[in-house]
Amino acid sequence: MLTLSEGDQARIADAIQQAEAKTSGEIFCVIAHASSGYMGAPLAWAAIVALLVPIPLIASTPWSALTVYLAQLFVFALLAVLLSRPRWRVWLVPRAVRQQRAHEEALRQFSANGLQNTAGRTGVLIFASVAERYAEIVADEGINAKVPQQVWDEALQALIAAIKAGHPDDGFVAAIERCGAVLAQHFPPGALNRNELPNKVVMI
Repeated sequence: MLTLSEGDQARIADAIQQAEAKTSGEIFCVIAHASSGYMGAPLAWAAIVALLVPIPLIASTPWSALTVYLAQLFVFALLAVLLSRPRWRVWLVPRAVRQQRAHEEALRQFSANGLQNTAGRTGVLIFASVAERYAEIVADEGINAKVPQQVWDEALQALIAAIKAGHPDDGFVAAIERCGAVLAQHFPPGALNRNELPNKVVMI
């Protein structure tokens, strides 16, 4: 479970402030509890299992069609309830689908928090979704035109390694510092160097 204390959040906010003091770019951090509710997954799996229930019952019991049908309904209802637990819902969904949902949420958060509206198109989102165990760094087009993907991959690796070690605050600080360094290299602070986005980590 990825949790941040108030002290951790303050540390991340301070890291953002220090990084942005050296660049005209903007860094924003978001942690999502989950990128989707996956409400359809329990019903789909319960339906699949329930459809198979009549096969052994018809073959090995003298039950009437009505009894078999009621047993089928009972299995469907039971599984639908049991599999609806949040943690189970997520793992019923194929990994590729979970990652796609998390990627889509990262893009949505990038847009929802206005990173595409920064001057010079130099916004960078550091995103992590807990349920999907997914993390991504999304950079706006003004940055991607100058910065190779390897830079973001290295920052992302630092983030993921620290999260796995149980120190998510260290991971975000490391990713912020790496992103800040490359932003400072390509986008030095201007005369005003306005702070266009809040210096904080948003938890949703």
